[in-house]
Amino acid sequence: MTTDSADPVSVLAPLGTAIRRLTEGGAGHDQLLYFTSSSLLADDRQLVVISERDGHPNLFLRDLAHGTERQLTHNTDGVLKSYVYFNGQAYRGFGKASVSLHAASGTVYYIQGREIRYVDADGRARTLAEYPAGQMTAFTHVSSDGTRLCVPTVDARALDDLRPLGMPRPDYDIDERVRREHLSSWLRVYDTRTGAEVCCERVPEAWITHVQFSPRDRDLILYNHEWPSDCGIRRVWLWDGRSHRRLRDEGPGRGRADWTCHEMWERDGAAILYHGNYPDGRNYVGRVRADGSERVEIPLPAPWRRYGHFTEGPPGLLVTDGCFETEGDDAVAIRGHTPGGAWISVLHVDWVRGLIRWQPLCRHGSSWKSQDEHPHPIFNHAGNAILFVSDRDGARGVYAVPVPTRL
Repeated sequence: MTTDSADPVSVLAPLGTAIRRLTEGGAGHDQLLYFTSSSLLADDRQLVVISERDGHPNLFLRDLAHGTERQLTHNTDGVLKSYVYFNGQAYRGFGKASVSLHAASGTVYYIQGREIRYVDADGRARTLAEYPAGQMTAFTHVSSDGTRLCVPTVDARALDDLRPLGMPRPDYDIDERVRREHLSSWLRVYDTRTGAEVCCERVPEAWITHVQFSPRDRDLILYNHEWPSDCGIRRVWLWDGRSHRRLRDEGPGRGRADWTCHEMWERDGAAILYHGNYPDGRNYVGRVRADGSERVEIPLPAPWRRYGHFTEGPPGLLVTDGCFETEGDDAVAIRGHTPGGAWISVLHVDWVRGLIRWQPLCRHGSSWKSQDEHPHPIFNHAGNAILFVSDRDGARGVYAVPVPTRL
């Protein structure tokens, strides 16, 4: 369903809130982990970042109170080829898309070459397992209880025949190839204590790039089909260990113009959030329960067509780096055609009534020039601050902005 309100979004005046840089300046090129994982330990005092200060991506743990850092990994082999990082090296290097943090324990999981590894806050590291040759990886996820790690892979043929270095997309439709050549993705689940592969679920004719355990049940895994031709209908899926369920199925006829992305669990696991745009180009934010019930989609104002991401904080609050714009905002382009958002905004969402109170906080200043410059805003665990990535000062850094006490 969609909301029946003619004007479901009320927009407050931009605040122009002051932002604060959390990482060092210079050419360090620091960034948050992908937004399906927190980058903050549970006490909000320590921050895990990916940094390329020595020319190779590595993990660093930053103490936000004292400004001190510990280097957690010591990669010297560049970037691993995987989803998003198509121009990386096959089976060699650090998987920038592979990092997920278990915030309560401070344990960080990542991929180096074909090795699935973890490192704790004191720098103690171990190799858990190896994923098979002939597979390419994507974004991983650790369960909320810290006992399971899900590593999605796809048959390597899916990412063959890339364009010359520097081009982010291949010369063909990956989803079309996966279906035409009957390739598969795999949900590989590992025991984080023993490294044993406790489950390996084949998903035929699918390209899976995002996986997330339910915060309340490690047997429920949310996953996607990436870049499908019917993206709005075939994007969002749930696997319960026995069956696969599509969570947004509106029947045939929508076509490629109906686009959905960035699905993620609410913090308490009660429902799943996502966003996208309808065939008429209008953006929306959506929510659906894990059983497929109570699906609500709230359309946004028609002129708001800037690309961005939406993530959840405390109940009823979302943060985004997209959609909203004001007169004079530069039309930054992603890959030459998609305008990226210019603002960090907080949304107070009433899903029952289908209403949003939208508060722009600040311009993030990011160029959006690559995946790594995407702001990817997240709330801290306390819900009183938002962290995001920006290259506003010439090199990537992590910034923070406070959340207003009254919205």
